[in-house]
Amino acid sequence: MRYLGKKVAGVPATDGAGVKLKRVIGSPALDMVDPFLMLDEFGSDDPASWIAGFPEHPHRGFETVTIMLDGRVKHADSVGNQGVIEAGDVQWMTAGSGIIHSEMPERAEGRLRGFQLWVNLPGKLKMIAPRYQDVRAERIAAATGNGATARVIAGEAFGVKGAADTLMPVRLLDVKVDANAAFEIDVPDEHACFIYVYEGAVRVTDRNGNPVDVVSGTLALLVGNDGVRLEAGESGAKLLFADGKPIREPIARYGPFVMNTREEVQKAFEDYSRGELVSA
Repeated sequence: MRYLGKKVAGVPATDGAGVKLKRVIGSPALDMVDPFLMLDEFGSDDPASWIAGFPEHPHRGFETVTIMLDGRVKHADSVGNQGVIEAGDVQWMTAGSGIIHSEMPERAEGRLRGFQLWVNLPGKLKMIAPRYQDVRAERIAAATGNGATARVIAGEAFGVKGAADTLMPVRLLDVKVDANAAFEIDVPDEHACFIYVYEGAVRVTDRNGNPVDVVSGTLALLVGNDGVRLEAGESGAKLLFADGKPIREPIARYGPFVMNTREEVQKAFEDYSRGELVSA
């Protein structure tokens, strides 16, 4: 079984127009988990911490995945897509050659909570046409068994195919593990793999077979070969599970652009400043 390679707690950060969030991947403690570039958790009962949202901003060279747990967010982009995602929904956006979009809360009260995951693209796909997938909760099938339920957002698990159409060999699950139950899944040896616990706690083992608790707000990078086994305690657990085949290409990233070279990033900024990012 895979074992704990690294445990990382999210760190406070601010993005967009002042949205307070917790950055898990893309921080000094964990720069990336190839092909995953960034993971943010946002969530608060205080609208002042998120109401300003993410006004129009550009992207090029990768994909953004927004997973909603609570609240409503409206998406609009330069390609003409519009939609509202709410609890249980997922937005999978491929920036490709360039897109300008906004993600704005739809109401100024209650709780807003969710995640944004950035998935890198290889050089041969970085300049493909942008696209947008609005994946409703009812389209996300779940696999249930032995006290665990996995919503299959992308990839395939337990014979269930993910609702999102992916360009890369990646898998993304939203998993609920009942109290004192276990979750087990096979993972290709060549894939990178992590979990992020957002409620409760699970127990994994280190390289020596010793049990280690991974509590809410913590990412566990799982290394080695074969599959993964997670054991929940008395409170059960909810977590994101992700695995993907590393791209293993040079990465040049700055702000909203992720390319292979500094020259390509510079060109992205120049295209954006000339109003040519979307049509480039």
